[in-house]
Amino acid sequence: MINFQYLKGIGFASILAFVPMTLHAQDMDFPSDLWQRYDTVERAGFSEKGIKALDQTVSSMNTHSMMVITNGKVAYEYGDLETTTYVASVRKSVLAMLYGPYVKDGTINLDATLSDIGIDDAQGLLDIEKQATIDHLVTARSGIYHPASNGGDNTADAPERGSQQPGTYFLYNNWDFNASGAIFEKLTGKNIYDALNDQMVGPLNMQDFDLQKHLDDGKTGNLERSHFPAYHMHFSTRDLARVGHLMLNKGVWDGQRLYDEAWIEKIVSTVTPKSDMNPMSVRQGDFGYGYMWWVFDKDTNAPEYEGAYAGRGHYGQYLVVLPKLNMVISHKTMPQRYSSPEEYAKIRVTWPQMKEIVDAVLAARAE
Repeated sequence: MINFQYLKGIGFASILAFVPMTLHAQDMDFPSDLWQRYDTVERAGFSEKGIKALDQTVSSMNTHSMMVITNGKVAYEYGDLETTTYVASVRKSVLAMLYGPYVKDGTINLDATLSDIGIDDAQGLLDIEKQATIDHLVTARSGIYHPASNGGDNTADAPERGSQQPGTYFLYNNWDFNASGAIFEKLTGKNIYDALNDQMVGPLNMQDFDLQKHLDDGKTGNLERSHFPAYHMHFSTRDLARVGHLMLNKGVWDGQRLYDEAWIEKIVSTVTPKSDMNPMSVRQGDFGYGYMWWVFDKDTNAPEYEGAYAGRGHYGQYLVVLPKLNMVISHKTMPQRYSSPEEYAKIRVTWPQMKEIVDAVLAARAE
């Protein structure tokens, strides 16, 4: 039997499997302690030529590690899959999942306003801002442009404070997301990381997650600017892939329902279509926005992206789910300090570059 492996300078890539058919959750494979891997290119449904082209594409980027999962088994891997690093804004997509059980049992009412639940901040919130609901925050439509405790968003393009009625204007704003984390903890009485450990880490048999590290060092930010810190999360590439596989299976893991199907479908439904994204430059991209998940625009992407969505994070942390192909792509870079745009360009993978990688995965399939 031929072993289709290609050694890499920073790791290796393995040709494994793709089966182009729609399966139900009960027909999917699920990893236990370890991911299962396909062993032949024939079972992979890839062409050798296509995989070599994919290898060339991935190795030309600043990718640190990557996995492609199809039908619950590893279809391709590259680099160091075990090291845990922060996943940047993919944390927000994970938080959307954590909300699910508490929305279902009524602990969290998405229609409650900030005034209802007693939320304010360092510089004070305006009366109009306090009328924003939790739903507005988790869909980035709050109209609140109070400074966030951390950067990495579009607040430089924010309208004047108080100028937008809550629920009417999308802006990717870390204040919304950080406050959503604080509201989760306030209403549930549970630390985000404990909830993450209970809801996902244990049930999904994650291999590398370190709960204590998160409890000790996970939350950061300038609390003089805003009382609400960022709740950073650290996953390995192979554990992040488990999150994607859970999403692909609409909340079911190896026969056990962890999240309501309706909630999973809700958070990856389009709330803000691509045409309504702000600032204007964002409308040139591939996505609309749901509940802290980026949703591929159905009119401007290839048919393979139908129903697809992604978590996206700084430096090049991506979790892409392609339901039509029963495929999950987990991608990580190695975050490092940088002092110039030139240094930053050497350590990140931009979304257009990641889209090139995803397209190379799709092109590698055998005709």
